[in-house]
Amino acid sequence: MSSFNWRSESDEPAPSKLSPVDDRLTADAALRRVRRGEHLLYTGDFHNAKQLLGAMGRRLPEPPSARSPLEAFRAERRARQLEHETLSRIVVALDRSYRLELKRAPDVAEACRWVWGEPEADTTVVSLKTLLGMLGAAEWRRKGLAVPGLEGKIHPHYGVYLPTRTDYVELLLSVTEVKGKKVFDVGTGTGVLSFLLLQRGAASVVATDCDSRAVACARENAERLGLSKRFEVMEGDLFPPGKADLVVSNPPWIPEPPKNRVDRAVFDEDDRFLRGFLEGLTGHLNPGGEGLLLLSDLAVLLGLRSAGWLDEQLARNGLVVKWKRSTPARHSKAKDRSDPLHAARSREVTTLYGLGPSRP
Repeated sequence: MSSFNWRSESDEPAPSKLSPVDDRLTADAALRRVRRGEHLLYTGDFHNAKQLLGAMGRRLPEPPSARSPLEAFRAERRARQLEHETLSRIVVALDRSYRLELKRAPDVAEACRWVWGEPEADTTVVSLKTLLGMLGAAEWRRKGLAVPGLEGKIHPHYGVYLPTRTDYVELLLSVTEVKGKKVFDVGTGTGVLSFLLLQRGAASVVATDCDSRAVACARENAERLGLSKRFEVMEGDLFPPGKADLVVSNPPWIPEPPKNRVDRAVFDEDDRFLRGFLEGLTGHLNPGGEGLLLLSDLAVLLGLRSAGWLDEQLARNGLVVKWKRSTPARHSKAKDRSDPLHAARSREVTTLYGLGPSRP
């Protein structure tokens, strides 16, 4: 294959060479070849290709036993990175219409157009692992996701945080003084928090997100829910211009570098987003206004952040906690004893902080 358009969520360089393989390739042989640095272009049956990925994944080493939650977290991240680097070397080719030319292959064109737009070349090459993630996301986008307290469904886009956890949504629903308020939503994602507040009487929401996919997702969801006249979303790192009565944010909760674009919804290197939110909050509040910060304590439980870190940041930025409400984690990983991070996740608590300036 002489030329092709390479697609990667991790900004990995395009393969210099593609080695065609088919259904005769075994998982052991595939592992040997990708470990030598080969990119294997699968040309056989789609379902066999998926089975090959699964078999290769099962042959990868499990994270070693750890003596602390932090050790377990580091080992788990290394294992996931090894999995990505290994399995992402199984690639497939799509034609000018984003047709996947494998036997028994599904129609992937719509999912590809949703993520990449129209084709830019006669051939597009992507890792099978990434393509499968895009197909799964496309299903969520088609059918939508019901969210407690929201009239209508959220239709998430690929790479935008999927609001399947209900703890932070339910905490926000406990905020009663919403009617007529002007709201900023910093790091909006799908827009779910904005829409909950708008449906409960907020006058308007201006939302931001650093990812263009999230901006498009939130805008589309606002239109679906009939809220676009009171909702504006723009691409930006933190606050929109001006001031608001309520400034809400559910920031990434793990202060570690993201490995790829999809990671940015969860990983926030050195707490840059959260620090920026706390530093700028007072300057974006109307008199008597309030910040609403939703934050899990998982980073503290994993040893990535000290227990007093948030209090120190609040004091440094002239903020006080006016009130707070907390709830234990109820997501599936909190109950999964086989999860390497179960010791921390089983104790995770999510808190909604009502913040205001220490000197009005």
